[in-house]
Amino acid sequence: MANVRLERITRKFNNATAIENITFEVPDGQFWVLVGPSGCGKSTILRTIAGLETATSGNLYIGNQLVNAIPPRQRDVAMVFQNYALYPHMTVAENLAFGLRMRNVDSTKIQERVETVARSLNIDHLLTRKPKQLSGGQQQRVALGRAIAREPKAFLLDEPLSNLDAQLRDDTRAELKQLHQRLGITTIYVTHDQVEAMTLADQIVVLNQGRIQQIGDPQSIYAQPANRMVATFLGSPPMNILKVIYTGGIFQVGNQSFPSFFAVQEKLQLIEGQGFDLGIRPEHIQVFPQQITSNGQEGTPHLVAEVNVVEPLGRETLIRAALPDSDILLNIQAPADWRGYPGDRISLQLDFNQLFVFDPTTGDTLYPLK
Repeated sequence: MANVRLERITRKFNNATAIENITFEVPDGQFWVLVGPSGCGKSTILRTIAGLETATSGNLYIGNQLVNAIPPRQRDVAMVFQNYALYPHMTVAENLAFGLRMRNVDSTKIQERVETVARSLNIDHLLTRKPKQLSGGQQQRVALGRAIAREPKAFLLDEPLSNLDAQLRDDTRAELKQLHQRLGITTIYVTHDQVEAMTLADQIVVLNQGRIQQIGDPQSIYAQPANRMVATFLGSPPMNILKVIYTGGIFQVGNQSFPSFFAVQEKLQLIEGQGFDLGIRPEHIQVFPQQITSNGQEGTPHLVAEVNVVEPLGRETLIRAALPDSDILLNIQAPADWRGYPGDRISLQLDFNQLFVFDPTTGDTLYPLK
């Protein structure tokens, strides 16, 4: 096992830059997840670590060894691909043993290691079968087992669960986490699935357009996103973004308004007419029937919205609503017993302690700051 360190890694394809100035270090034995939207560069980083791509510039270390010029098979890392890449003409046992045979390991030791790995993954009863006789989950375990049997310095996993159905993905994700806890092998895992990232990672690297946006443990990134992209990418349903204008001590949202809160005024020294992107997660919005004050106006600080879609999910109800006379759509998590229908008018109470303020131009988080 070993740490993996990237120093200012850039990879260009002709005139296109896939990843730029990527720098981070995965300590020995930790599980790091690279996450981001499609095309953000996460698989390119993984393939560069494996040696399947050559960095245009920068240095890559596995352990204390600079591996820029070392071919893939000599880097002592094991990669598990999205499509498993099992040999169809080989049995499970032969697939598990393949990497060891390529390294001329003693046949007795190969058999011992294959049996040990098969037992640990609960596939020891499948050793004589071929891949076409296995389910997707079983094939995924065999692919993992082939990597484990090599006892590499690091695991590289490129969206290994994406081909599984929902229930099997959940089960296999839990098994994968238990396996890492037991083996303690340095692991770098690529996914676009934020649930996998949040549940598996010791540390998450959030990427967008080939650049690192933020590195941190899952809870810290969720609670303290560095920018609007991170804030909206992590979280399901995603964070709501309201385009607001500060005017006369209030935030104007479309043709509605609510009081600005003191902490933001104090921190940002607001200027009349200044625009912001205000972020709030669906779980931090309370829903009420539309409330009307004695003068016929909606009670502050509620916003009024019109229900578009109601999605009962058992433990909660997801509401998709629109602010009237605007193009602002909101995701709201309501209690499971909430009852409403498309077309209903509802009032929304924002939890001021859970609001985020982002620069509308750069997307950087302005409030709260770490």
